[in-house]
Amino acid sequence: MPRFAANLTFLFQDLAFMDRFAAAAEQGFMAVEFMSAYEHAPAAVAAALRDNGLRMALMNSPAGDLQAGERGLAALPERRRDFRTSIGRALDYCAATGCPLLHVMAGIVPEKAERRLLQACYMDNLAWAAEQARQAGVALTIEPINGRDIPGYFLQDYDYAETVLKELKAPNLHLQFDMYHVQVLHGDVSMRLERQLPLIAHVQVANPPDRAEPDIGELNYDYLFRKLDALGYAGWVGAEYKPTDRTETSLNWFKPYRGKSSV
Repeated sequence: MPRFAANLTFLFQDLAFMDRFAAAAEQGFMAVEFMSAYEHAPAAVAAALRDNGLRMALMNSPAGDLQAGERGLAALPERRRDFRTSIGRALDYCAATGCPLLHVMAGIVPEKAERRLLQACYMDNLAWAAEQARQAGVALTIEPINGRDIPGYFLQDYDYAETVLKELKAPNLHLQFDMYHVQVLHGDVSMRLERQLPLIAHVQVANPPDRAEPDIGELNYDYLFRKLDALGYAGWVGAEYKPTDRTETSLNWFKPYRGKSSV
């Protein structure tokens, strides 16, 4: 049975962020993930997890200046120093919360940038970050994101992501397999899941075309969840979707798994 983590960036948005931990636990989730909690002290986040009996599944590295449109720094040569500082900050949060996985955001391609220079920077930064994370006992993920959701994002291809992982050969660097992004970018989700499973450390779900809950849209998640079981996937599955109504009323798909996602 898949183990589900509530994405607190997407779900329970009618609540303040620090109140979403309790809401996730009340709905039967055993773990959470989120894009960012850097505006809150690491100890406060750790306390929210502990007080609600939750585990951390995944968090993102700092995205940079969100107001300026940044969505990660790893592929940006002019932000190399900031990227490395940000990884240190993220690893501090991982240490405080027991988070085992850190998603490294690649960033948006600057206008007129030479892609080969961005690629070289990305590979160098990932290799460096993987070593820092290894020393901290943390694994890293990379995730291709479709250009409809984040126009100009550097990493938009799961085949290229696979090439990056195989070239770097870092044992703690893995693929984040978001079925929503896979469907928008490539289609053929089930076959790609089967082929890339050895690289995957984390799965996320939402349903195209609107990134809605798993039971509303074009993907058959009943089948895909059974596929995960058949393949022996043992990691967390992040519920990273935009509820069509209040989060609590969007969780019909979750009823068979409620309170059953513990190790």
